[in-house]
Amino acid sequence: MPGWGWLIPLADRERFPAWSFSVYQTNLRIGLEAFGGRSGGRLYKMDDKVKKPGQDYMEKLKRLKTWSGFAVKEIYTPEDVKGIDYKRDIADAGQYPFTRGIYRNMYRGKLWTRRQPWGFGTPEDTNEQLKFLIQHGNTGLMVFRDQPTMHGIDSDHPLARGEVGVSGVPLCSIEDMEDLMDGIPLEKVSMTLLCASVVSPIILAQYLVVAKRRKINLAVLRGTISNDSIMSHVCYSKEANPINLGIKVWGDLVEYCAKNMPLWHAAYVSAPYNIRDSGINAPQEIAFGLAIAATYVDGTLRRGMDIDDVARRMSFYCNTGIDLFEEVAKFRAMRRMWARMLREKYGARDPRSWQFKFAVQCAGSSLVPQQPLNNIARTAYEALAAVLGGCQSLFCTTYTEPISLPTKEAQRTALGIQGIIAYETGAAMVADPLGGSYYVEALTDMLETEAGKIMAEIEEMGGFPRALESGWVDKQVEEGNIRYQKEIESGERLIVGVNTMTIPPEEDLTPPGGVLRIPPETEQKQIARIKRLKETRDQTQVKKTLKNLWGKAGKGEGENLMPAIIEAVEAYATVEEIMGTIREAYGLSWDPWGIRKSSF
Repeated sequence: MPGWGWLIPLADRERFPAWSFSVYQTNLRIGLEAFGGRSGGRLYKMDDKVKKPGQDYMEKLKRLKTWSGFAVKEIYTPEDVKGIDYKRDIADAGQYPFTRGIYRNMYRGKLWTRRQPWGFGTPEDTNEQLKFLIQHGNTGLMVFRDQPTMHGIDSDHPLARGEVGVSGVPLCSIEDMEDLMDGIPLEKVSMTLLCASVVSPIILAQYLVVAKRRKINLAVLRGTISNDSIMSHVCYSKEANPINLGIKVWGDLVEYCAKNMPLWHAAYVSAPYNIRDSGINAPQEIAFGLAIAATYVDGTLRRGMDIDDVARRMSFYCNTGIDLFEEVAKFRAMRRMWARMLREKYGARDPRSWQFKFAVQCAGSSLVPQQPLNNIARTAYEALAAVLGGCQSLFCTTYTEPISLPTKEAQRTALGIQGIIAYETGAAMVADPLGGSYYVEALTDMLETEAGKIMAEIEEMGGFPRALESGWVDKQVEEGNIRYQKEIESGERLIVGVNTMTIPPEEDLTPPGGVLRIPPETEQKQIARIKRLKETRDQTQVKKTLKNLWGKAGKGEGENLMPAIIEAVEAYATVEEIMGTIREAYGLSWDPWGIRKSSF
């Protein structure tokens, strides 16, 4: 069955009607029945031991290693970093290998972009909330698509039932994108379109058609399209995201944007966040992310693109967990490894190609439904790690994450966290303020070494696609999930409200601002909308553009599909129709699950 939404029993959909991807990943790990001590779940069983007064006075830490399993010493000294050469391995911020940051002045030059996302209900609903976020401190916009859109099916598809507008906004056609962007000055904002599947070129095409109709020069558009279909193959649906097709359309996007949109990042690898939230650890996040990036780079080089045209517009979507020092060290290690890989392995000459540019989302899987206000503290520490680690963009997952979509109150609080870090803590004044710490430098080296071993193992298997096909990747994720659960059940991993410092379920509270629920009529409204579009558009023009797209796709790797996709979008062809046409041209079924067939 496709996608995470279709894996959740209807009974649970009714209890918790608004889901997000990271919530699903959490529940994949712990079992749906574990939605809190509230429901007596196996993993989140309440700690009902009666403690005696004073028994915790001499409490000591039980775990003396990072959450990724690195043993930690009592104290770190110069002996722990004696093998490090400052100029070779660290250098100043803005200098190769960029361990300390990609810009010398870092946040003195420009603060990270505050990019809280939104996507739910109808396009009009999401449009209203995007404007709300701008008013309350967002400095960049991010839009989530709903699950049917991501999987390349329209809202009226049978498998879309119960998922339309639930964890993102439906974007079936150019009509939806026009309503979504109504009143938003595309030439002035930085926009991230989160799709991360083979459907990404269609979503970007919709955005570009809106810009063209407003007579906006594409060269001034600033933003990112997430197009990491390998991540979606791992985390969402293998059927909807064939690896070879994903690499092909990834290259089409990068090539098109390189020629037409110099300010746009089309080479966006989101695997570090999503696969990490599925169950892997920090060094695996580094290794998987860089190995997947290398897969895409190799694909674009095979089609004749210059390495610097590809690499200088690449960016990453990373995870930040609760282990503050390990997360800071992880980002430092990723910068260093990327710089060396691009310069030494790929021969990139442009220093911009060596810079590891990354956005961060606080780990949704680290947040729990019990005592939900504690999630504010968790997110604040995770956000601080991202800033100390030198991120370029930040999304603070809201305290409602394990329970529902973010409410307005939750979004305001998340933006407040970012403002407090930026304006009150002093963390943004100095580039890499933890650099030089014996502990952080040693931990950076440990993470780089371990990630390097994992990357070497992947290369021995023939690259990430081969590792994926062999089942090795899924095995790593599953083992990480099992290890995580065992640590909580044994008490090795303590989570406040879950297996320590617990309270009776009846004393727990509903999050301030309540729970955001999607009205049931939203789906019917969207279905009626797409059916009306299909009945009233110029069918002859739709067929003509889809036939042209089919012919272009049939020519293989050498034909960039973006112009033909844009033409089909302009004719009001839908996501499912465009994606189905491309799939058929590549010898695949129109519908990934064989339920619907081509209308043309």
